[in-house]
Parts: sequence; structure tokens; C-alpha cells
Amino acid sequence: MDFDFSDDQEQLRDAVRKWVDKAYSFDERRSVVAAGGFSASAYQAMAELGLCGLYVQDAYGGMAMGPTEGMVAMEELGRGMVLEPLAHTWISTCVLQAFAPEDLKAEWLPRLAGGEALLVLAHHEKGARYDLHKCQATAKQVGGAWEVTGHKSLVPAGDHAHGFLVPATVNGQLALFLVPRSAATDTAHAYLAQDGSRMSELHLKDAPAQLISQDGLAALQLAVDVGRSMSYYATLKLNAPAAERSLAVSRAKYQIGRSTRHVGQEAVQLHGGIGVTDEYIVSHCFKRLTQIELSLGDSLHHLGQVSAQMQETAGVFA
Repeated sequence: MDFDFSDDQEQLRDAVRKWVDKAYSFDERRSVVAAGGFSASAYQAMAELGLCGLYVQDAYGGMAMGPTEGMVAMEELGRGMVLEPLAHTWISTCVLQAFAPEDLKAEWLPRLAGGEALLVLAHHEKGARYDLHKCQATAKQVGGAWEVTGHKSLVPAGDHAHGFLVPATVNGQLALFLVPRSAATDTAHAYLAQDGSRMSELHLKDAPAQLISQDGLAALQLAVDVGRSMSYYATLKLNAPAAERSLAVSRAKYQIGRSTRHVGQEAVQLHGGIGVTDEYIVSHCFKRLTQIELSLGDSLHHLGQVSAQMQETAGVFA
């Protein structure tokens, strides 16, 4: 297995690193947090670098790259603790290309690739505890058109998004919908997450929606796996069959969660009192690491996923 990066991948890394160093310094990041946790100009700059269209096929105006390039770019964006939800653009483009009908792809993918539109995944519900099977939101057809009703929490930059990927039940079965922003979508309740990124609550009341897939669980699982796949092991497995992919991602997320907690706590201990002040970068790194550990399934959740899929022959007494 070749772990060397190609010239194109190294050029991508260099371009993203230079942008972070120039445009997303620690002081600039603090300004973004103070302004509400989302910078439209920073997001547009990433689009101009081609990052929004990284996973989008040529036919829709994208760069037609893959998970390894995504990992390379995300490593450099991570150095600057970039707050804008680029990963959700990758989630949206991957899910649309894998599951959406052609008319939906043609409508949204070119706009997503160019940074003209932002779609974010809105799947968290209170009490679900990362269980993708639990969904209170519902969808129905009225006159041949779909409408979605429900409440989703912790929606990244929800009040800046042009639409949402929303799981909802249809006659007891989970489906995935694209809900464009409309008068029936309410994201007025916006707030900062622990790491300074912008979140909002999403309230839907008979909101017009477009069906992405009736197999909502498979589409949602792909969305979640893409969103937490930024490690070498998980990246190498991201194009594997669904069961193998999800198990690899859970293994990686558990290890990353343990590491982020250890590194964050040790960094604070090493720097003493200044390590928890807002003026010093260590506290921001710790909060960012904590946010990563809790996003898209915390360590205990993924340990449970790995344990549930262990074979009967696993263990020292097998």
C-alpha cells in the first residue's frame, strides 16, 4: 500500500496551507468567532481554491477528487481551526452524487461546487444519542409534492445555509430529503458551539422538500461516514462497501476521540493557568478538539458500534 502523496496532492496541501497562514490566523479566527462564528468571505475563498467542488464530478463543475485529497485539505484547514462547515459541503455533494436523481444533481451540484450555495446535514434530534434509526421528523406527499415537519438541533451555520439534508420518516421508514430554505424553515435560534462555530435549531412546518432517496438510512450513513472520515485509516476505507466503511470509521473515530481528549488535557496541564484563557491559542485548540470528539458520535458511541460488530471468535479466549 502506497502512503506517499502525489504531486497534485502535495500542491493542494501547499495551496491550502498558504491560504490558512495568510487569511486565517489566530487573530482572524477570533474575529470570526466574535462576529458570529461564520465568515461568508472565508467560505467563498475556499470555494475559489476549488475546495467546495473537491468531490464533485467534472460534469457538474467540480475537481473530481476523492477522500485522500479531502484528508490532505482538512489537515491543513485543521491547523487554522477553520470554523466554516466545508465538511458539510463534501457530505452534501457525496450524498447527492450517490443517491439523488439527476434533476436534483443538476440543480444543486454546480452551485455547491462554485460556493454559490451551502447545504448542511441536519439530522440531530434531542434524545437520539447518535442513533441514526431514531427520527421524529416526518414527511408526507401533498398533491405529488413532499413536505417535511420536524425539529433538528445543532445544525452547522443553519441560518446561513441555502438548504438542508434532512432525514424524515415516511410510513415508518426513513427517507432523506433536501429541504431548501423557505418560509416554512425557521433557523432564527442561532448560537455558538463550544469551539466558536455557528449552530442553529431548525424548525420545519410542512416545509417543501425534494426526495433524495427512499433508502434514507443508507444515504444518512454515508453522510455521517464522510463527515468523520478525516484520518488515514478511515480515508482508505471510505470507498469500501458500506458495512466495512462504517466499521472502519467507528474504529478511527474512537481512537481519534481518545487522542483528542488526552492531547487537550495534557496541553492545558502543561501550560497551566494561561492554557485556559481566551487570549492563548491552547484553550481554543482544546475546545476545538472537544467539539470534534463529540461530533457525529462520541467515543463511547463508536466503541459500542465496534463492540456490536465483533465476531464471536474475538478475544483472548477464542
